[in-house]
Amino acid sequence: MVQNRGMGRWRTGTTTTRVVTDVDLRAAAALCAQDPVGSVLAASRIEAALASGSTRGGSAVWGHETGGRLTALCWAGANLVPVCAPDDTAALDAFAETALRQGRRCSSIVGPASAVLPLWERLEPSWGAPREVRAEQPSMVIDHPPRVAPDPAVRAGRPGELALLLPACVQMFVEEVGYSPLLGSPGAYESRVRSLLEEGRSFVRVDEGARGPEIVFKAELGAVSSTVAQVQGVWVPPDRRRQGLAAHGMAAVVARTLGAVAPLVSLYVNDYNTGALATYERVGFRRIGTYATVLF
Repeated sequence: MVQNRGMGRWRTGTTTTRVVTDVDLRAAAALCAQDPVGSVLAASRIEAALASGSTRGGSAVWGHETGGRLTALCWAGANLVPVCAPDDTAALDAFAETALRQGRRCSSIVGPASAVLPLWERLEPSWGAPREVRAEQPSMVIDHPPRVAPDPAVRAGRPGELALLLPACVQMFVEEVGYSPLLGSPGAYESRVRSLLEEGRSFVRVDEGARGPEIVFKAELGAVSSTVAQVQGVWVPPDRRRQGLAAHGMAAVVARTLGAVAPLVSLYVNDYNTGALATYERVGFRRIGTYATVLF
């Protein structure tokens, strides 16, 4: 549990600044560009909205302005994603007050730890105990060819492979989060997996097993902006681990993504997952910051 450092300096209802919800998406995209790796989760949604012809953010984008200029924002969807300087207490106060007024609607708070953890400090007394707080998640990037040979068997998944891929995605999610994503709204998770397949953002290696084709490596480009592609959902089945599938599979994902999708590939990983950290470093990823995730 994150300790409530500084809570004595902040009280619900004392915020004098307000959240702006009619945010100019072009200004929001420009703000995200100041920290493209830290903001990619929000930037991917904002850029998609701009590409569809929208110019205003609506209720999903909370903005905070200083002197009439957008200086911080928070994406408020299934996840709460703050894009905010760590010392911008006015923005954090405003985002917290808005979240408290609405009540918790998100399944997590995620993004750079410097914004996520102070925001959570403000919300925790009212929102109560979360499922878990992951306060130290190294944020890593690569902008050059991988240092290990790409696995030539790793390819983009095909829309017709949904039935093969979905169980692997569910197993990965259960291992990572602790419960099945099919609980509550199974259609939403299946729709997400299908969408990534159809967009060519799901990568797989399929081997012939004793009972037919099986996924032995998978990864997705879970968030893509004009400058960053964030890899999520990296998974190898337990009985195939420690065979080099993850390193060479990730090298293939990097090789297929750099240039063709974005000039920078990023990911974040739990600090206690030393095996994954070693694998990503072997591929050529380097740490540039820290993410944090509060799971509900």
